Amino acid sequence: MKIGIFGGTFDPVHLGHISLAEDACEQAGLKEVIMVPARIQPFKQDKHTASGHDRLRMLALEAEWNDRITVSSYELDNESVSYTYLTLRAMQERHPDDELYFICGADSLLKIHTWMHADELLTSYSYIIGARPGYKEQEVQEQIQRLHDTYGTNIVLINNKQMDISSTEIRDRLAAGQSVSDLISPKVERYIKEHELYR
Repeated sequence: MKIGIFGGTFDPVHLGHISLAEDACEQAGLKEVIMVPARIQPFKQDKHTASGHDRLRMLALEAEWNDRITVSSYELDNESVSYTYLTLRAMQERHPDDELYFICGADSLLKIHTWMHADELLTSYSYIIGARPGYKEQEVQEQIQRLHDTYGTNIVLINNKQMDISSTEIRDRLAAGQSVSDLISPKVERYIKEHELYR
């Protein structure tokens, strides 16, 4: 079976995240996508986020109605920085007979060779890259070829119907008292209001 691992801050989870997970299932033949909210991301150690509990609950609300999405608290349960190689090791131990695909965007792919234990990441796991047509297309293709030639990395490029949404924009709108109903699901919006997040 093919299983996707989708990590991120998810602060909050939005329609763009869900779109990428669904496109990965449909275009790469995944059985499921496990969304893993980060405790502390290496590149965001100075950023304040909503609590891990709240971010996990918002993801769980999305997974309730989508049978292809599940949620893992693995990174939240560990006090260390959330390095991808540790997460993928743990997920492979939990799914020893499945092929894991790490899901990320084009920008992450272009920098992945600089990540902690990049050699292990690129030789042991497969990747699904969500890229919209025309966005850094030549750079992405060159990186895919380079990683394949150097590490033998299996990379699947999907045509993700990416939405122009960022969690930063959502937080800014909420802080300003503006509507975000076009950016997040009703369940997540209701949770944010009930728990007075991002005010």
